[in-house]
Amino acid sequence: MTPTSKTTATLRTLLIASRPLSWINTAYPFAAAYVLGTGHVDAVLIVGTLFFLVPYNLAMYGINDVFDYESDLANPRKGGAEGAKLPPELHRATLVAAGVAAAPFVVVLAMVGLQHPLSLAVLAISLFAVLAYSVRGLRFKEIPVLDSVTSSTHFITPALFGIALAGTTMTVPLALAMLAFFLWGMASHAFGAVQDIGPDRAAGIGSIATVFGAATTVRLAFALWAIAGLLMLSAPWPANLAALGAVPYLLAVSPYLSVTDDTAESSNRAWRRFLLINYAVGFGITILLIVCAMRGMFA
Repeated sequence: MTPTSKTTATLRTLLIASRPLSWINTAYPFAAAYVLGTGHVDAVLIVGTLFFLVPYNLAMYGINDVFDYESDLANPRKGGAEGAKLPPELHRATLVAAGVAAAPFVVVLAMVGLQHPLSLAVLAISLFAVLAYSVRGLRFKEIPVLDSVTSSTHFITPALFGIALAGTTMTVPLALAMLAFFLWGMASHAFGAVQDIGPDRAAGIGSIATVFGAATTVRLAFALWAIAGLLMLSAPWPANLAALGAVPYLLAVSPYLSVTDDTAESSNRAWRRFLLINYAVGFGITILLIVCAMRGMFA
């Protein structure tokens, strides 16, 4: 293999490790929160969106793939859109690439955040959660419930960072919306862990699903999605229509409410549908946000 082809192969592997299909899940919450809070597009929006689009995801998922290498080898769903099987010779390169890609963005955003000190705390929590979930010595992903809490933190902190950086006042409706988003994140992680019960137990990895069992975890995820939807009903019209966003998730997970540990892997079918559901619901929420903005609800 020539040096050029080797570099190309490495970059391709790093791209897969960053989970491109999930980039929008962190970039969009920041961008939406910041634009709605400031009412305009500026350099901070562009820098922040780019950071949460690629470097943040490379760090979050790349670090995870490095420290989960042994268990990923035995996981049939790894090796594609749902995660790379990073060979050991790329582990160092992945960690270095994650740090180098993120560092300049973090420095710039931290400097901008000096005007809003709360944003610095949110950014610090976000970066800590990225590391704590996977790195040896912390491994929050192996502490039941805390694993789902930490995973959800990965997705809500970009939104909270956007809110803090924009200097937006945290009203009760906004706080409830953030809580609903947080519960959505916990539900998504918990249900996603069900499909990995077999490989995780074989590798000696604990998770919310390996401890609670498949059926209980699915029911917990179902309840969290339902509560998230109910919380959004408290928002003023028409923002409360966002509650309908919980429905597709509830329908997708309902066939698995009685899934057993032995058949837990079958839930991967629903998990794959989530990729489409996330985009569809995200599109609906975007249209709703535009309508709300036109009605002056964020002024």
